[in-house]
Amino acid sequence: MMNIASTTRKRTIYVGVALAVIIIFSTTYFVGFNNAQAAKLNPVAGITLPTTTSTLPVPNLPQPQDSPADPYEKVPVVSIGSIEIPKIGLNTTLYEGVWLTVLNVGPGHWPGTAMPGEYGNSVIAGHRVTHSKPFRNLQDLEQGDEIIVNTSTGRHVYRVTGHEIVFPEDIWIVDQTPGYRITLFACHPPGSAKQRYVIYGDLVNPPTKVPTNV
Repeated sequence: MMNIASTTRKRTIYVGVALAVIIIFSTTYFVGFNNAQAAKLNPVAGITLPTTTSTLPVPNLPQPQDSPADPYEKVPVVSIGSIEIPKIGLNTTLYEGVWLTVLNVGPGHWPGTAMPGEYGNSVIAGHRVTHSKPFRNLQDLEQGDEIIVNTSTGRHVYRVTGHEIVFPEDIWIVDQTPGYRITLFACHPPGSAKQRYVIYGDLVNPPTKVPTNV
């Protein structure tokens, strides 16, 4: 009798263990299956997101001034450096301002646009047929030609990337864009103010670190 009872108890234990294993297996499978289905429906399911976020600083761009209300206003003629364009044999003083009273002396930097060598779009205007006519042969520039601007901050070498013909009202050419660009423009065709001939260039070897405050 004791052997029979002992055997019965052992069978009961085995059955209980087996049932427990089945229940654990079924529960694990059910949870895993549901998680797998959820992952199919939600691409980010199961992905642990970082608890902190970081954003790259967005640099500020210069703000160009409006075109002169009175182009003939008598403003100070101030030198800010020089501009060289070897392809057309130009090497002359660069001034600040785009009033005609400045441009009649030499090429001028558009106030509020990026200074040469700095982040943004540095815009320079000049005459083609009057006074010293520094930009007379602007149309001869081709992609890769050098534009060199010397200022108190150093020698800034740009290479021509392209050209465009626009109209006088297309003031967007002075807009500031991310990067290190130079824009030269003059009246077009030579002897007429009907259009503007525009040259674009990019700075050679620009700084690798973008400024966060210009």
